Amino acid sequence: MGDIIRHMRKPKMGIKPINVLPLGFIVVILTGTLLLMLPISNRNGMALPLLNALFTATSATCVTGLVIADTATQFSMFGQIVVLMLIQIGALGIMTMSMILFSFTGRKISLHDRMSMAEGLGESRLQGVVRLTRGALLVTGIIELTGAILLSVRFIPRYGVAKGIWYSIFHSISAFCNAGFDLIGGYRSFTEYKNDPYLLFVLMALIIIGGLGFGVIINLRNTRDLRRLRLHSKLVLTGTAFLIILGMLTFLWIEYDNPKTIGNMSLFDKLVNSMFQAVTLRTAGFNTIDQLSLHDASKGVGILLMLVGAGPAGTAGGLKITTVFTLLLAARAYLRGTFETEAFGRTIPLEQTRRALAITLLGGLFLLSMTTMLSFSEQDMPAGSLGILNQLYETTSAFCTVGVSTGVTTATSPVTRVMLIMLMYAGRVGIITVAASLVESTSRKEAVLHYPQEDILIG
Repeated sequence: MGDIIRHMRKPKMGIKPINVLPLGFIVVILTGTLLLMLPISNRNGMALPLLNALFTATSATCVTGLVIADTATQFSMFGQIVVLMLIQIGALGIMTMSMILFSFTGRKISLHDRMSMAEGLGESRLQGVVRLTRGALLVTGIIELTGAILLSVRFIPRYGVAKGIWYSIFHSISAFCNAGFDLIGGYRSFTEYKNDPYLLFVLMALIIIGGLGFGVIINLRNTRDLRRLRLHSKLVLTGTAFLIILGMLTFLWIEYDNPKTIGNMSLFDKLVNSMFQAVTLRTAGFNTIDQLSLHDASKGVGILLMLVGAGPAGTAGGLKITTVFTLLLAARAYLRGTFETEAFGRTIPLEQTRRALAITLLGGLFLLSMTTMLSFSEQDMPAGSLGILNQLYETTSAFCTVGVSTGVTTATSPVTRVMLIMLMYAGRVGIITVAASLVESTSRKEAVLHYPQEDILIG
């Protein structure tokens, strides 16, 4: 792909493929903001304030789930449809949705379009990228439809046929897209379903599958022998299983006797809710227990899980499993005295290790800087009384596009809400774009001058 890009002409529009994603998200967010501000989008028939509409549109498009306006009670059916469309577009990606438009209009998919699709799907090769995009669309439709049918078993008996079907569709898409938006109302998420293992397991299945990434899902579909899976798929699947089990056991241990969370549940419900917490914290944003009532140790574990996130090129957020595991494998290689970073009998290229390091450092510095600014701006406000840990929990949730909340978001000032908007946007497209730009520049430019090496003290 690098050779093709190096020798091809620049597109007439002058927009690099790497810039299509962030610009496309801005257009979608602004369009969603205008639609949500319309009186028809709100139950009271009044126009939603600009900042509230912008916050909701950003949260939906970036599949985060943080809200300052309750989706169930604030928005009309039209408004809820707008939110759902923003979630679907944000999860599938701008170029994936563009391919649908190309199909309807009969427009041929250009090389520039293919490069943009590859960028959005995290692919390094152009070959087969259109087929991969179509496969992602097909898989998404099948999984979301299946999820809606399974959820309807619970929602139709409770809410009636029409409302039950709508709730099933909305929550299936929201779960698979790892968005965390719900129509239960009252900012309760799924707390009233904490004793319903059927519903929670359906939601967890949708969340986990969506968090794997389209490349992994399609690789699983096309590979009969699991030993022949791509290295990327093996890392994502192994990391996902490890984090779910570790997170579940950790939450169970810390919260076992906490009456405000899982302390009064049966052992089976404790296991299910601990697992749900481990699954949803990595990217989804639904919750069955009050996040503010968690022990501080649980919040610390939650922050780590949110930072790791799920698989790349999918609907999830965070630094991504492959990013973190690449750094851990590189550290293991150093401790063993080997130069190459290895996993499952394969060597991870040095350039990808450098990219993982860049993403982690840039993301960590940005998150800590924004958390410090938020804490300073809210020190004399209601959100300031919640403490720095809850504020870090909230900013991590925003940056890693998770959506769980300890109540900081609804208590924040307008300035802080703008900061959260920036965090959500940067978490979805910003840091990835910076890292990709660094890789692109290093792959295009070869150093013509090499300076002499000199050792420095490290650690």
